[in-house]
Amino acid sequence: MGRGAPLAPSLLRAALLLALCPAAGSTWMWLGIAAAGGPERPGCASPPLSRRQQELCEQKPELMPAVREGARLGLQECRSQFRHERWDCRSPPAARRGTAGTAGTGQQLSSGTKETAFVSAVTAAGLVHSVTRSCSAGNVTECSCDVTLRHGGSASEGWHWGGCSDDIHYGMSFSRTFLDAPLRNATGRSGLVAMDLHNNEAGRQAVAKLMSVDCRCHGVSGSCAVKTCWKTMSSFEKIGRFLKEKYENSIQISDRLKKKLRRKEKSQRKIPIGKEDLLYVNKSPNYCVEDQKLGIPGTQGRECNRTSQGPEGCNLLCCGRGYNTHVVRHVERCECKFVWCCYVRCRRCETMTDVHTCK
Repeated sequence: MGRGAPLAPSLLRAALLLALCPAAGSTWMWLGIAAAGGPERPGCASPPLSRRQQELCEQKPELMPAVREGARLGLQECRSQFRHERWDCRSPPAARRGTAGTAGTGQQLSSGTKETAFVSAVTAAGLVHSVTRSCSAGNVTECSCDVTLRHGGSASEGWHWGGCSDDIHYGMSFSRTFLDAPLRNATGRSGLVAMDLHNNEAGRQAVAKLMSVDCRCHGVSGSCAVKTCWKTMSSFEKIGRFLKEKYENSIQISDRLKKKLRRKEKSQRKIPIGKEDLLYVNKSPNYCVEDQKLGIPGTQGRECNRTSQGPEGCNLLCCGRGYNTHVVRHVERCECKFVWCCYVRCRRCETMTDVHTCK
């Protein structure tokens, strides 16, 4: 989207993510508006950041583009992972029409659901990923490559550390400082705050867990007598898939916070909660039917796959209501050939496709 394009869709995408989490910890995601295609607003006081986040913005202005990119990564991956689900990480129709739809989305998703858990994790992971990439690219003065891996290796196995390993330690530290400090200072709703803090860390741990080692061979005629290796982060798409699996196996916890987080089911409380697990307090609402009060758009009108048995299938996505079928006509150029001299001759091809939408 160019700078002259309408702001509303990009702003609403960022506003949706802002609404997904308790306000104390999610205001930073407004910085993703510019990365999503909206105009940048200069200065650290203009976005609704917490006081601590404003201080970090002023102290480390070179990191603000990475913060915006982190918000964009989280938003993009959320929409990608849930594009076939009943909740598709999009703003409700009322919000797209410019009314107060995002307020309903906040009420719907800031109450400790599984969707809140995923968004907290994926946006925290996005911030780690983007800041670490910025460090490796040399865009930040106080961090660069991971200096702890510049020496060593295994001479017997014919490899040594070299290149530029991603300094994930700095990225994770900055993410904790930027995202967790506002939550720790929040008053009330202690169970939800503790849940958010845990899910933020789960997102960061996902980035660390999926670090991989890349190597380059050196030797005569490609013999690979010696290899130079370095650590690198996985693609954010892979991190998103990992977090989606954690979402599907997320754990419900008690909203009564004691010394530590506890599973809601008393019979399972002896099972430890892992640092990579996603946690939620309240069950998700019904996303099948529109509920303007909660900001739920429902699935009516969503395109579905008639032959699929997965979440995008008409049976599941349409919640058993059935679907409508209409024929879409596509016209495109085909069988193009170059004619001497000098033009291209094409045929005009027509195809008819059945499109199914939920009733």
